[in-house]
Amino acid sequence: MENKENMMSFIEVEKYQEMLLLCKSKAEEFLILGYDNITPEEVWDCVISGYKGEERPTLHRLVNDILSLKISKYMNYVMINMYKNNGVI
Repeated sequence: MENKENMMSFIEVEKYQEMLLLCKSKAEEFLILGYDNITPEEVWDCVISGYKGEERPTLHRLVNDILSLKISKYMNYVMINMYKNNGVI
């Protein structure tokens, strides 16, 4: 998981807990699909990785990006990070 300061640069602290609930919901959806090792924090990291170099996203964009995250996009994110980190996630 990226450091907490980086996460807080996107949204306020009180909103982070609400976003984490959405990420938990998405992780539970992935569990139903058979992907049982995905945490809410990993969902969050995947979503915010798409905002690098951009200004702070709006709250409705964050919510939309979390709820519309597809398993294929998440798996691509994981594979790219594995290659970047020499096989260590």
